[in-house]
Amino acid sequence: MASVALTSSCSLGFSRIKSRASPSRQGPNLVFANPVFTKSNSNSSSFIKPLSLTPIFTNKRIQKSHRELTVKAAASTPAAATPPSQQPWQGAALKPLMASIATGVILWFVPVPSGVSRNAWQLLSIFLATIVGIITQPLPLGAVALLGLGASVLTKTLTFSAAFSAFGDPIPWLIALAFFFARGFIKTGLGNRIAYHFVSLFGSSSLGLGYSLVFSEALLAPAIPSVSARAGGIFLPLVKSLCVACGSNTGDGTENKLGSWLMLTCFQTSVISSSMFLTAMAANPLSANLAFSTIKQQIGWTDWAKAAIVPGLVSLLVVPLILYVIYPPTVKSSPDAPKLAKENLEKMGPMSKNEIIMAGTLLLTVGLWIFGGMLKVDAVTAAILGLSVLLVTGVVTWKECLAESVAWDTLTWFAALIAMAGYLNKYGLISWFSENVVKVVGGLGLSWQLSFGILVLLYFYSHYFFASGAAHIGAMFTAFLSVASALGTPPYLGALVLSFLSNLMGGITHYGIGSAPIFYGAGYVSLAKWWGYGFLMSVVNIIIWLGVGGIWWKAIGLW
Repeated sequence: MASVALTSSCSLGFSRIKSRASPSRQGPNLVFANPVFTKSNSNSSSFIKPLSLTPIFTNKRIQKSHRELTVKAAASTPAAATPPSQQPWQGAALKPLMASIATGVILWFVPVPSGVSRNAWQLLSIFLATIVGIITQPLPLGAVALLGLGASVLTKTLTFSAAFSAFGDPIPWLIALAFFFARGFIKTGLGNRIAYHFVSLFGSSSLGLGYSLVFSEALLAPAIPSVSARAGGIFLPLVKSLCVACGSNTGDGTENKLGSWLMLTCFQTSVISSSMFLTAMAANPLSANLAFSTIKQQIGWTDWAKAAIVPGLVSLLVVPLILYVIYPPTVKSSPDAPKLAKENLEKMGPMSKNEIIMAGTLLLTVGLWIFGGMLKVDAVTAAILGLSVLLVTGVVTWKECLAESVAWDTLTWFAALIAMAGYLNKYGLISWFSENVVKVVGGLGLSWQLSFGILVLLYFYSHYFFASGAAHIGAMFTAFLSVASALGTPPYLGALVLSFLSNLMGGITHYGIGSAPIFYGAGYVSLAKWWGYGFLMSVVNIIIWLGVGGIWWKAIGLW
């Protein structure tokens, strides 16, 4: 008896086996007239376990059956696997990238103006190319900024240490720390608890909720001399919690439900509150010091607040309302929201241990921000101390901090812009620009009011080239105040107006003031809308501060 083992070992099923007749068997053996198969229980029709087949090769019927079985097995085998489709392009968006590069290359080869160094002009071309890249976003913002720094080092425009010098600046780190605080605020549930309290009091309308946040921030402004600390450590976590509590999240199409309007409103009003008090922004004392050195008149805390209070309050009332009309939340009224918020508070029960730790840490940090001047503790040191408490107690883990990609991305692009803008000033480009503006405006022969208006606009919108209010003030404040005074502007009035505008101009971009990257980084508003509405609100603020403010300043005898 001949026995052959047949194994299905390939996708084609059975293989054909040559017949071997035993010399002792010349005729058919009916005992083995039918083959015996042991089929796999597998669900796959193309895979059959080893089976035992004992054929009688002299039987034509069995041979025919074997051929049919071979054909069926082959037919049941799936077609050859198709090659995988080509992966989509994972790199930069090419058209925006080309636009950014073209901007830099064109300006690079433009003849350098007289009075400007070659390095300054090269850095300007790289800086503008980076700004175009940040606007068009061929890559994430941090990557675009890193490319700009790389280009400045590669072309020997900046040394490596100069290009990355701003990573040692406290402001970008304070902004990053703000995102870590926000993580703990939301993770512990403290953010939701406070958000529900706000909604229970003011949540029947989105506008009422917005105004409650706006004036809460304005009340804290004179006590916390860092707009980054106020925005990132206190109001960003609160606003994010409110948005989430109201069902407005990023990435799921619900941004416009509440979050987009609320984020933009809180940002635009943060620059207003910063302009209202001498101690509301870190660079305000610098303006006061430069004013004294230029016109020999001291701007005191009371004088600043007295001059700013009326236009400031008008702006705080008008700006949220205008944004509410032109960029409205889709949910404007929710009369049941206060009741639902109270129910949710009851469900949350008493504060958990982590909530208590988070609340205590927040109070400690805010206290150091308020009294840090007396204790010689700056804002970023206070924030690091607060984060240390959260890390040690496990309220926030370092792994969670590392996962905050927006924080690290913001740190990268903001530090890069600070470095490039700072070296534009060091290379003398800003002073060259200021001197030429002064010559042109001074030669027009206009009244002091018109001349001062032109100077104000040039001072304000040149902030597109700055990633720091302090850098802008240090580079241009003295020159513009000197020229304004020489053209007949009352010196004290000129100093106050330039000081106020040094805060308000921060609202035109997502990098112009410390609160900008914090609120923009939340992800509720696109970059195009951020810049577009920023420009519109800048026009509104200029009209209010020079119009309403001008009348008020006349009434109190400033001119």
